[in-house]
Amino acid sequence: MSVDRRSFLKMGGGAAAIAAGTVGAPAIVKARETFNWRMTTTWPAGLPFYQVGPGSATDFADRVEEMSDGRISIRVYSAGELVPAFDGFEAASQGRQVQLNHGCAYYWSGFSFAAQYFTTVPFGMTFQGHNAWLQDGGGYDLYQEVYEPFDLVPLVVGCTGVQPMGWFREPIESLADFNNLNIRMPGLGGDIYNAIGANARLLPGGEIFPALERGAIDAAEWVGPFLDRELGLHNAASHYYSSGWHEPATSTEVVVNRAAWDSLPNDLKAIMRNAAAACNITSHAWLEAQNAIALDDLVQNHGVQFGPVPDDVIKALLEATDDILHENAAADPLVRRVHESYFRFKANHDRWQQNSESAFQQQIRDLGQQIRI
Repeated sequence: MSVDRRSFLKMGGGAAAIAAGTVGAPAIVKARETFNWRMTTTWPAGLPFYQVGPGSATDFADRVEEMSDGRISIRVYSAGELVPAFDGFEAASQGRQVQLNHGCAYYWSGFSFAAQYFTTVPFGMTFQGHNAWLQDGGGYDLYQEVYEPFDLVPLVVGCTGVQPMGWFREPIESLADFNNLNIRMPGLGGDIYNAIGANARLLPGGEIFPALERGAIDAAEWVGPFLDRELGLHNAASHYYSSGWHEPATSTEVVVNRAAWDSLPNDLKAIMRNAAAACNITSHAWLEAQNAIALDDLVQNHGVQFGPVPDDVIKALLEATDDILHENAAADPLVRRVHESYFRFKANHDRWQQNSESAFQQQIRDLGQQIRI
C-alpha cells in the first residue's frame, strides 16, 4: 500500500516520534540563563554624557539589555548611591557588591600608574590616534594586562575629544601665576601641575562647582563647554583657557569583574563589546555636536573670556610631562612597555595626521574661504 505525500506530512510528527521511541517523553528545553548585575559610576545622578544620555553609563546598560533580549540586566548607580565616587573600581574588583564600574582609568593611578595612559596622555594623541592605538596598535592588550592583577576586564565606552584647560578665578598671565594655585585636576595632569608649583586636587564632578564658587580651589577643569556649563562652572569663574594639553582625548571605561565576565557565554561577551564600541562612537559624536554651541553661548551671553594661556606656561608643562613620564617608565617595566607602545604609535600616527587632517585644515585656513551655507 502506498502513502501519498500529503498523508505522510499529516502523520509525519507522530511517525517520527514513534521511530525515535519518544512518544509521551517530555520535551527537554534548556532554561535561558540570565544575569542581573550592578554597575556603580563616578558620576553625579543625571549628569549628561557620563551618567545619562548618548554614550553614557545608562546608555551602555540599556544597549546591553536590549541587544541581549534581557539576558543581561544592569542596574546603574550614580556616585554615592552604593559606594563613594572613587570606590567603584575596587568594588568591581572585589565583585561582592557590584560587577561593573563606569569611570575613567586615570582615576586609578593609585592602583597603577600605567592605567592613566588608557584614558589620555598629556600632549598625546587626539581621538583618532588614541582609539587607533587601543584598537589596532596593541593598546587594548596592554590595557587588559594592566588590569589583570585587579581581576577586571576593561571596555572602552566613550571619548570626550580634546578638553579645554579649564576655569580660573583670576587670569593667567605667566607661569608665576601657578605658584600655590589650588586646582582640581585628576591623573597625570595633577602631577604635572604640582611639578610647576601648583597644588592639584582630585574632586568628583559633583564637588567641583561648590569648591570653585566658595574659593576652596582657584581653578578647575572638567570636560568641555557643554558639560562645564551643565555644572555651572561659568558662575564660579570667568577665565576659560583653551589649550587641551592635559587631555587631548579622554576615554571612559566600564570595568567588569573577571569572574562575572568569565561566567558569560561567548555571545553575551560579544554583545558587551559591541555595546561598548557603539557608546564610544556615539558619545564622541554627540559631544562634538554640543560643544561649539555651548562655547558660543558662554562667550556671548555669560561674559566668559576664552583663549590660550601664555607660551611659557605650555613650555613648562611640556617639560614637566616629559620628566614625569620618563621617571615612571624607568621605575616600572610595565609602565615602560605601555609608554613605549603609546609614543611609538603616536610618532607614526602624527606623520599620517600631518599629511591628512592637519594638512587639509591648514590649506583651508590659508585660503581664508569656506563653502557658503
